[in-house]
Amino acid sequence: MRAASILALIGCLATVTESKVYTRCKLAKIFSRAGLDNYKGFSLGNWICMAYYESHFNSTAQKFLKDVQSIDYGIFQVNSDTWCRRAEFQEKNLCCITCSALLNDDLVYAIICAKIIVRETEGMDYWQGWKKHCEGRDLAKWKRGCNV
Repeated sequence: MRAASILALIGCLATVTESKVYTRCKLAKIFSRAGLDNYKGFSLGNWICMAYYESHFNSTAQKFLKDVQSIDYGIFQVNSDTWCRRAEFQEKNLCCITCSALLNDDLVYAIICAKIIVRETEGMDYWQGWKKHCEGRDLAKWKRGCNV
């Protein structure tokens, strides 16, 4: 009986830490409802394309950057050095959130922070994935067939 309880607990913990990888259309709907379509002049296609090239639509993606000793977090790969706070460090935290909040499948904090980044940096140039793969391109395909 005890072994069964332990296995059940392990199963619950495994579900909690599972990655949430969204589909393109699910993100299109979430982003649209959150007011990202044409936010600061950037179409919905820009946001979906950027999220794909930054995290492959994975809300729990993390990338450690050795050169600057920081971490990129979540669906938008927001950097801990400027935009969020890790518990053990005193970063600038311009989004006024913990970095772990960016790993939430709800995406509310990630979207709020992304809007702050676009507003404070005057565009989407912050994201290298967007600059390299999305900027200046026809992005209609990113929302095609999604009914948004």
